[in-house]
Amino acid sequence: MMALSALGVILGLLSLAGGGFYLVAALLTLQFFGRSRPHPLDPAPGISLLVPVCGLDAGAWQNWSSLCQQDYPNYEVIFGVQDLQDSALPVLKELCQTFPDRARWYFCDEIRGINRKMSNLSQLFPHAHHDVIVLADSDVRVTPGYLREITAPLADPCIGVVTCGYVDHAPKRLGAAFLAMGRCIDFIPSVLIARWLDKGLRFAIGPTVVLRRQVIEKIGGLEIALNRIGDDYRLGYTAWQVGYRVELSTYVLDNDCSDESFLKAVQRELRWCRTIRSNRGNQYFGMVFSFGAVYSALLWGLLPNPWTLSLFLGIQGIRWLQAIVSMCLMGVPRLLLWLWLLPLRDAMNLLIWLLGCFGNRIYWRGRWLQVHRHGQLQEIVKKSQGE
Repeated sequence: MMALSALGVILGLLSLAGGGFYLVAALLTLQFFGRSRPHPLDPAPGISLLVPVCGLDAGAWQNWSSLCQQDYPNYEVIFGVQDLQDSALPVLKELCQTFPDRARWYFCDEIRGINRKMSNLSQLFPHAHHDVIVLADSDVRVTPGYLREITAPLADPCIGVVTCGYVDHAPKRLGAAFLAMGRCIDFIPSVLIARWLDKGLRFAIGPTVVLRRQVIEKIGGLEIALNRIGDDYRLGYTAWQVGYRVELSTYVLDNDCSDESFLKAVQRELRWCRTIRSNRGNQYFGMVFSFGAVYSALLWGLLPNPWTLSLFLGIQGIRWLQAIVSMCLMGVPRLLLWLWLLPLRDAMNLLIWLLGCFGNRIYWRGRWLQVHRHGQLQEIVKKSQGE
C-alpha cells in the first residue's frame, strides 16, 4: 500500500509538471505565432536555393515547381542527384526545361561522407551564385511568399541562420497524421520552449535552413556535417558557437508525409529521439516531464477517486486546448480532423521517448547506422557469411 501511495505521489507530481509544460507550450506558441511578421528585406538579396534529391517523393513535381514559382525577384534553384539512374532525374530534367531561367541540376558523383544529403549539398554549394543560401529538403511544398518570409529575419545583421518548422498540412493516412500531430503540438512547441529557456535558439531544424554565405565559410563549410546525423542541428549550433544568432521563422512548411505508414512514422520518430539524445546529451532526459496526459491517466487508473479523476480531466483539458491552439496558430486546421488520435499520440510519445533513452542504432534511407556523441555517425557494415 505504501509503495502504491508513493507511486501515486510521483505520478501526481509528474502530471502537474506535464500540465505546466502544456500551459507554457500553449502560451509560447500563442506569443510567437500571434506576433506580427517581419517585413521582407528591401532591397531583396539574391538567393541560391539548394535541394538534394534522392528518389521520387510523392507530389515531387508540385513540390519542386512551387520552389520555382516564388514571388521573389532574384533567386536560383539548384538540384543535385547522386545517381544517374535515380527515378527523380526524368522529372528534374522536365522541370529544368519548364523553368530554364530558374532551375538547373547537377550530378553530385562523390560520396563525401556517411550523411548523403550533406554530401550532395556540399557539392552543390560551389555552384551557388548568391550570398544567401537556402538548404531545402525535396519533400516540401511552399507558397509563393516562402522566400520573402523566411529571409525576412536577416534584416538583423546579428542573425546568421533562419530555420522553419514543418507539418503535413493535410494528412490523408494514419502515419502522416501521426507525424503531423507530433510536429505541430509537440516538436515545434518544444523548440519554442528551448528558445525561451536558452534565451534564443542554439540549433536549426530542417527541412529549411537559411544561412548567409559568410556564416557557412566561418563555421568551416557544409562539410562539418558530412558524418553527422542532425545536420541541421549541427549547422545552427556551430553558427551559434561562433557568435551568430539563430532565429525561427513564423513560416511553417508543408511537408508531405503521405507515403508514411504508421510503422515507418514510429521508426522515423525513434531515429529523431536518438538523434536528439546524441546531440543534446542529458537535456534529452528532461523530456520526462512533458508527458502529463499519460501520467494522469495512469494515476487515475491506479488510484481511482474524485481527486485523481479531477486531475486527469484537468490535465487532459489543458492538453487538448494546447493542441487546438497549436493547430490553429500554425495554419493547419485540417489537422483538427485527427484530434481523436491525440490519446494514441500521447501514449506513443512516452513509449518512443523511453526507447530513445537506450541504443544508438538508427535506420536511415535503407542503411543501418550507429549514432555516437554529438551526432557522429558510423556505418554498420554487415559481415559476409564466410567471415
